[in-house]
Amino acid sequence: MKKIAFYGKGGIGKSTTASNVSAALSLLGKKVCQIGCDPKNDSTRLLLGHICKETVLDKVRTKEIDEIEVGDVVHQGFNGTICVEAGGPEPGVGCAGRGIIVALQLLDRLHAVTDVDLTLYDVLGDVVCGGFAMPIREGYATDIYVVSSGELMSLYAANNIAKGIRRFAVRGNVRLAGIIGNSRNTPGEKELLLEFASKLNTHLIAFVPRNKIVNIAENQKQTVLQYAPDSDQAKVYFKLAEDIWNNENLTVPTPIAFEELEKLVEDYGTEN
Repeated sequence: MKKIAFYGKGGIGKSTTASNVSAALSLLGKKVCQIGCDPKNDSTRLLLGHICKETVLDKVRTKEIDEIEVGDVVHQGFNGTICVEAGGPEPGVGCAGRGIIVALQLLDRLHAVTDVDLTLYDVLGDVVCGGFAMPIREGYATDIYVVSSGELMSLYAANNIAKGIRRFAVRGNVRLAGIIGNSRNTPGEKELLLEFASKLNTHLIAFVPRNKIVNIAENQKQTVLQYAPDSDQAKVYFKLAEDIWNNENLTVPTPIAFEELEKLVEDYGTEN
């Protein structure tokens, strides 16, 4: 079974990309489970067609651990995809990172996600410490993809994530599997991401163009694969899904200094 995780700066389109990849893999005949590790519990919205109203932590708060069953926390989404939301504490109370730890441990106890070809963990923002690093630290995910645009702060987050991966790679099997470029139409964006990936000792596995069809599909609470399966954007997600499934280019990353990152962005940041 492949065990992958998507990390990236908050708001970069990580969950949208993850859901479209999960949908594409399911259409390619793979049994896929997507686990949202964000207290907003919106990772699987496009696969389910609605916000998941039954998260793992919701059940932990309302039931005794021994009373929780697989059907309480595992839901079926588009084309048979398996959807789980870890959930989080009530706003302003508790630690969301700790919530991820509790949720994943409970899923293990229930043997809730076993008979699948690929598990995709969609992890909150660019945080790689504490509970948010658990998919990496505890070996839940071994192939880590970082979603980034060509904007400085997105690249800064990606570089920090690479630092975390490098630290955990020393004592485990976790590796950086590639950069997924999610375009914001910044100057020289694809070329910048290609060079950034090279400096991190990895590759740009995909460059996803900015396309309004993504937003239209989201407004309909659907992935592009469901809403517009014959569109050019759907083909991009299909290609990314195939490349992720076949990817063996896994590396220990080599993060760069912030000053070098700033210079890189500056070099590409002017229209030719």
